[in-house]
Amino acid sequence: MEYITLGRTGLKVSVAGLGCGGPSRLGMRNDATGEKHAIQIIRQAIDLGINFLDTAQNYGTEAVVGKAIAGLPREGLVISTKKTLPPPNHPDPQAEVRKGLEQSLKALGTDYIDIYHLHGVEPKDYEFAKSRLMPAMRQAREEGKICFIGVTEGFVQDPSHMMLEQSLKEDLWDVVMVGFNLLNPSARRTVLPLTRQNRVGVLDMFAVRRALSQAAHLRELCGELMQKGVFRNGAINAAEPLDFVLRESDAKTLPEAGYRFCRHEHGIDVVLTGTGNVEHLKSNVESILKPPLPNTVLQKLENLFGNLDHLTGN
Repeated sequence: MEYITLGRTGLKVSVAGLGCGGPSRLGMRNDATGEKHAIQIIRQAIDLGINFLDTAQNYGTEAVVGKAIAGLPREGLVISTKKTLPPPNHPDPQAEVRKGLEQSLKALGTDYIDIYHLHGVEPKDYEFAKSRLMPAMRQAREEGKICFIGVTEGFVQDPSHMMLEQSLKEDLWDVVMVGFNLLNPSARRTVLPLTRQNRVGVLDMFAVRRALSQAAHLRELCGELMQKGVFRNGAINAAEPLDFVLRESDAKTLPEAGYRFCRHEHGIDVVLTGTGNVEHLKSNVESILKPPLPNTVLQKLENLFGNLDHLTGN
């Protein structure tokens, strides 16, 4: 495993992080066997050198993460979790943040959380988050219950990163989670220059989703782009749109190429991966640890997708 310092936090984190994004991501069914399997996935990740574990209040996996890390040295792990936004008409949103934090601490079996995020903040939520929720986040940091304040963007609703671009100019966050992949590298222009300027830690989500793991979905997506005239004639192979990536590099699969693309982007600290299969986890980690893709491939990807800011790859 390789490690990096997460922005200005000083935290030493693995470049691969385990995304515990819901029971299906950990292969966890609603029974004791499923929980045991999920614990096995988390323990396997730790055995592979992953020390960054990401969960959230609404994933339903905080408790199983807590069981998986029970008895392990807490200082060797970096725990990231997230608070679902209360509705704007909530009578006391700061109390809701404090309540959610206490619930997360209990579920995780820890007395502090390394990075506590506001979860899925969209442009319409930003002023509410800044004025009504951030005071409670800062108070929790002063009390030592959280170490650093983070935010995750609502990438599906905000693929052009409007919320992050605005909020990073106000330097609110210690860590951000951004959607970034080879189909939508727009954060390279709008987000990463700001995070580097303010030494904000960057977590990458959506590195590999359906478009890079399901050939039919990729063909459909690129076919729509061709119909809209996004690509010049002959720019891609309609049957296998990204065939050149495998032909002109040593990557064996598109998911491998997708992980390598994100891992070696200047400004990305941690690439998140989630799975309910141990062998799949090992393969994903191996991909993240491989060298960059050739410059010729990167340039072709830039020519095709570099100006796109509306795709998610989902």
